[in-house]
Order: sequence, then C-alpha cells, then structure tokens
Amino acid sequence: MTDSSTIVVSLKIPFPSRREAEIAFEVLRIDNEPKRSFIEKSLKLQDNQLLVEFNGQQAKNVRVGVTSFFESLLLCCETLDQFGPPTSEKYEHY
Repeated sequence: MTDSSTIVVSLKIPFPSRREAEIAFEVLRIDNEPKRSFIEKSLKLQDNQLLVEFNGQQAKNVRVGVTSFFESLLLCCETLDQFGPPTSEKYEHY
C-alpha cells in the first residue's frame, strides 16, 4: 500500500509472444534496484505482457529508475530481434 506522497509508475509492456515475454522477464527480473536508489520495482509476467511498477518518494529517483529499466528493456528487445523469435513456445524453469 502506498501513501499519498508516494509516486507510482505502472507500465504494461506487450511482446509478440508469451515466450518472448518470458525471456525478457527472466532477464530483467535479475536487476534489483540498488538500496541507494530509494525506489522499489516490481516485475510480473501476465500472458505476453510484462507488468512493471515503480514506487518512490521523489520524482527524480523514480525517473532514474524508469530510465534505467527502459535502457535494459531496449537492450533485451534488440537482442531478441537480433536472434529472431524463439523456436520453442515451451517455457522451462531452471
């Protein structure tokens, strides 16, 4: 639960397939926000979409967190594009 002074940014990012969303989720979930960033990030997978939420007390900190996330997301998407769509729709847990 957030109080009235908390800034919340929610994003819904669609992917062409569930498998591509799963790959992005596994790659992006590893990067936790540093303690000194003063924000919290939550990442969830829903069908072929990533649901991301950022919470923080200061707009500057939230903006930096969102910008950093988008840089990682862009790299992830460029890598997926470079290698083409996954050949298997089956998701395997390691």
